[in-house]
Amino acid sequence: MASRWSRGGIAALAGALPALAFPAPSLWWFAYGALVPWILLIRTAPTARRAMLDGWLGGLGFMVAVHHWLLPSLHVFTVVIAALLGLLWAPWGWLVRRLLGGAASPGRATASLVVLPSGWLMVELARSWENLGGPWGLLGSSQWQVAPALRLASVGGVWLVSALVVVVNVGLALLALTLAGRLAAAHGPASRTGASGPDGTGPGVTGATAPEVPTPRTTGQSPTSGTTAQSPPAPHTAAQSPAPRTTARVAVTAVPACAGILAVAALAAAASAWAPRPQAAGEVRIAVVQPGVIDGVSGPQKRFDRQEALTRALAGQDPDLVVWGESSVGFDLAERPDVARRLATLSREVGADLLVNVDARRSDRPGIFKSSVLVGPGGPTGDRYDKMRLVPFGEYIPARSLLGWATSVGKAAGEDRRRGDRQVLMDAGPGLRVGPLVCFESAFPDMSRRLTRDGAQLLLAQSATSSFQSSWAPEQHASLAAVRAAETGRPMVHATLTGVSAVHGPDGSRAGAPIGASASTAKVYDVPLATGTTAYVRWGDWPVHGALVVVTVLCAAEGVRSLRRSAPEPHGPRARTVHGSPAHPGR
Repeated sequence: MASRWSRGGIAALAGALPALAFPAPSLWWFAYGALVPWILLIRTAPTARRAMLDGWLGGLGFMVAVHHWLLPSLHVFTVVIAALLGLLWAPWGWLVRRLLGGAASPGRATASLVVLPSGWLMVELARSWENLGGPWGLLGSSQWQVAPALRLASVGGVWLVSALVVVVNVGLALLALTLAGRLAAAHGPASRTGASGPDGTGPGVTGATAPEVPTPRTTGQSPTSGTTAQSPPAPHTAAQSPAPRTTARVAVTAVPACAGILAVAALAAAASAWAPRPQAAGEVRIAVVQPGVIDGVSGPQKRFDRQEALTRALAGQDPDLVVWGESSVGFDLAERPDVARRLATLSREVGADLLVNVDARRSDRPGIFKSSVLVGPGGPTGDRYDKMRLVPFGEYIPARSLLGWATSVGKAAGEDRRRGDRQVLMDAGPGLRVGPLVCFESAFPDMSRRLTRDGAQLLLAQSATSSFQSSWAPEQHASLAAVRAAETGRPMVHATLTGVSAVHGPDGSRAGAPIGASASTAKVYDVPLATGTTAYVRWGDWPVHGALVVVTVLCAAEGVRSLRRSAPEPHGPRARTVHGSPAHPGR
């Protein structure tokens, strides 16, 4: 590389490439090779420290690219957060160089197909902690519209899909190294000079190092044995270079790469053929009300009036449930009984319960809550879910005493919202049990899984992305419903204020056309219900547990290896002289 700065910039750009696989570009196929440039760059790092730096900068690039729509709200703080989270990829960079740097071997190539995906899952797991921003932009989520990937999600969740996408990337990187090795071997030893291993002596290009040339010794009598030393073999010349051996070694390295890619394809085929499928259990009619962009000082009241008019137009369409988006009601219903009466009147006119979302200071508890509230013909039914996982900086500021300055450089929360303490199932109409989620809670696989295990027949997410209306955020958020539906085998409704609103069936496929960004309308969807339990609901996050075992074993092996390397070499017995030697005459 021309300089450290240029290499750092290339690392950040390489790390940003996977963002193109997510909406809005939605180049899902690109995910299977998007990591290859980053992997190939890291493996050429001259030192382990440089590899970790490349991992960090690539992680920074990835986080900025996937969350770039936060820049208008958080400004420079977006880059600060990305830089902190990017540190999670530094150990992954070390792993890449440890397994792929320098002279390749079938053993290390095979290990890389297991260890590198496991390391990637550890990064995704760590950053999925809600206080670190949550699991937005998990690599497996980019496959939300790919049926075989959704079938895999029903087996191992988004985690399994992420891991297998990384397996394919590592396999392609190994094949690229194989091709480079063949080209280098074809041009002779001169092209392989400078090859090195992961000890820091250079990047290594061909996947094999040149053999050492023995140092000739002078023919003559040994001072101790009196025998004649053998003449050493002649060193290899350019005409006698071990190109066949290098080519064979490089070719053998390609075998694990092809095997890994084929194993992913076989696993996808097996999941499509044998994984448990949801069993059809009728349909339910769900109406989604999306008022569109409404700004201004009187925005909450205007939004309510618009939603009221759109809902009233649903009369005669026989919906079973009407769903409004996040923050659709800006008044506490206990303090505004007039608003509660208007909602109850709407429920009677339409002939269905309304699920609204109240974003207001509660009269019975201190603080502001975001709450899903079910309203029937007689008013609020008593079913209420308070949002549990809040958006960092958007709804609260972590360690406000330390990071409160973020409010001065962006649109960070001026006051922390309050959290709910439990998930809730609601009885919405005859025999229909729904599990509500609010906003980015739809990004958390464990929440939808828990609702399904508790008996939810329909998953609902109420959201609002109006602050990011012209960005990739609305489509990225809506796509998560497909993954959650496929994981749980339950349909999911994603209802927003300003789009994109979407509905997905139990297999993750779309159940009707989505409502686009900025549209102001109400639409009724015939949503297929299903019964049965997916492997993911039954077994949970087993790919993460498996990855944790792999990384633990690797750390233990590296620890033993380090101890052996640092252990002092044993001292040999004292040298004895031959009887009667000049050094000790007479012995």
